[in-house]
Amino acid sequence: MVKIIEDIIEFFKSIPPFEFLDNEVINSIAVKTAMEFYPKNTHILLQDSLPSEFLYIIKKGGVKVYRRVNNEEVIIDYRSEGDSFGFVSLISGDKSRANVVAIDDTICYLISKETVLTLMNTYPEIRDFYLKSFMNIYLDKKYMEESVKKTLTGSVDKILFTTTVEEIGSKNVISIPEHTSIKEAATIMCENGISSLIVLNSEGIPAGIITDKDLRRKVVAAAMDVNEPVKNIMSFPIIKIDAKDYCFEAIVRMLKYNIHHLLVIKNGQIDGVITNHDIMMLQGFSPVTIVRDIEIQQSIDGLINASKQMTNIVGNLLHQGAKASNITRIITEINDRIVKKIIQFAEREFGLPPVPYCWIALGSEGRKEQTFKTDQDNALIYADPASEQEESIKKYFLEFTNYIKDNLLKCGFPPCPGDIMASNPRWCQPLKMWKKYFSQWVYAPKGESITFSAIFFDFRGIYGDLSLEESLREYLLTIIKDQKIFLGYLANLAVKNRPPLGFFKTFVVEKSGEHKDKLNLKIKGIAPIIDIVRLFSLEKGVRDTSTLERIETLKHKHALAKEYGEELIYAFEFLMFLRMKHQYEQVIQGMMPDNFINPETLSNLEKKLLKDTFHLISKLQDILIERYKLMII
Repeated sequence: MVKIIEDIIEFFKSIPPFEFLDNEVINSIAVKTAMEFYPKNTHILLQDSLPSEFLYIIKKGGVKVYRRVNNEEVIIDYRSEGDSFGFVSLISGDKSRANVVAIDDTICYLISKETVLTLMNTYPEIRDFYLKSFMNIYLDKKYMEESVKKTLTGSVDKILFTTTVEEIGSKNVISIPEHTSIKEAATIMCENGISSLIVLNSEGIPAGIITDKDLRRKVVAAAMDVNEPVKNIMSFPIIKIDAKDYCFEAIVRMLKYNIHHLLVIKNGQIDGVITNHDIMMLQGFSPVTIVRDIEIQQSIDGLINASKQMTNIVGNLLHQGAKASNITRIITEINDRIVKKIIQFAEREFGLPPVPYCWIALGSEGRKEQTFKTDQDNALIYADPASEQEESIKKYFLEFTNYIKDNLLKCGFPPCPGDIMASNPRWCQPLKMWKKYFSQWVYAPKGESITFSAIFFDFRGIYGDLSLEESLREYLLTIIKDQKIFLGYLANLAVKNRPPLGFFKTFVVEKSGEHKDKLNLKIKGIAPIIDIVRLFSLEKGVRDTSTLERIETLKHKHALAKEYGEELIYAFEFLMFLRMKHQYEQVIQGMMPDNFINPETLSNLEKKLLKDTFHLISKLQDILIERYKLMII
């Protein structure tokens, strides 16, 4: 018992606000303090239930504090070693304001309500610490969100991820038969003050949509006869979204399909329409608007200005608590749009290509995992030419790809240091040569073959004839089947970089140099997960390129992914978020973003999660070493 009290005293001396008290006071608190153990997933406090009778101080482990708002979970905070919870309901005495659940096996010290009240009345530093620390955290988020929606100003944490499309979408949906004249449709839109109409086919089923943009571009600009039926100008197929989906998903679909209106469906029936304007009113900005700016640009200078907005977009999404994967989805859509626009400029500059081609993205861009603008990693596939055309086609694409490279640079995408770009003649080849490359890398997996396969096998078509990309992917999955030697070399690559954990689970950091006391989050954490998941995907013939999409598919195909898939998803999301947050802070300070973080700048909970992530990577690497032991070199 004496030893337990001594441990409590030493612990309290190391954490605020108790560290400001003298030894005698800390001793008097310690003898009245209880200790409890809560297994992982135990709910310690329940929202709207009995108030807390104790101030809980976490000795070991961690908890998640969250609320249920409209049946959705709104995370308030994560607490770890040395942090407290239960203060607000203890003081109010009416109910618990939030749910508190152990996210790991957790040990807490419990200080009684009587002791806490005595301390607050006696020591101003105790009172000020807890009042300032907790009162703002527990503001009623539901009230805040509703207030913002009504005033339409500012933004609230996670508003894009907690607001459903039915909450802000217009219910004023008007539909018209497909044989309605354009003139009549325009009149209906004007009389009702709406920007879109749903077009129904002969069976009364939504077949398309016409918007004010359709009237401007397809009718007015083209001098079209306004007596023609609306089916001649409608956009189709109509893009739908479920009423219960969040507004963020609406943004992604608008970006993907380059549209500003979505049909909202509830229980199989039309419920409304959500527009980019609705999202602008909700949140104050929309990435869809930036994409629209990109689409209307007719010069590189205009694109440069649009691309500069990326930092603000990432910052807004980070502040709202977006997951890293959600942010990279937005970045991918915007970056793809910039690349497509520059390629279109190149076609305008040099004339239409002599043969079909496909521009492909590689590396992080190919996996849709870009954070802030990374190096150009791309290549070009073109249709196999007739022998007499080969030289003229090579000449055309050399000028074509160099133009694209130079203008991507102007938009903030630096050239690849290793010259893995379509402007390099080696990586601008007909389909038959790409198949030859791939077969050489798979059948003779030595030296640069493994390096190239790790880069090029994450390829993704962005623009042009995408059947060329699909043909090459089909060829790759065919030749790689059962190639155990090649897969063994990839396994060796996946275990090459071990996570930076020491014997006593301490972080192993750089001992000197520019990055002293830091670790490389990309090389030691993110890259091994990417390499492991790529290996699993090639083993099972998975066509996805995104790491998270690959894991989701592999959960149904690969035994290890089935067992560790959810942990891998969480680990990858966590590492990418740390990286993105770190890089954003560097960018706003005018620094060049890198991947080196000092673990001592992380919270106790972040340190623990990072160690757990590194432990998972080590475990999977050990399994690979055992599975491919005959081929590991």
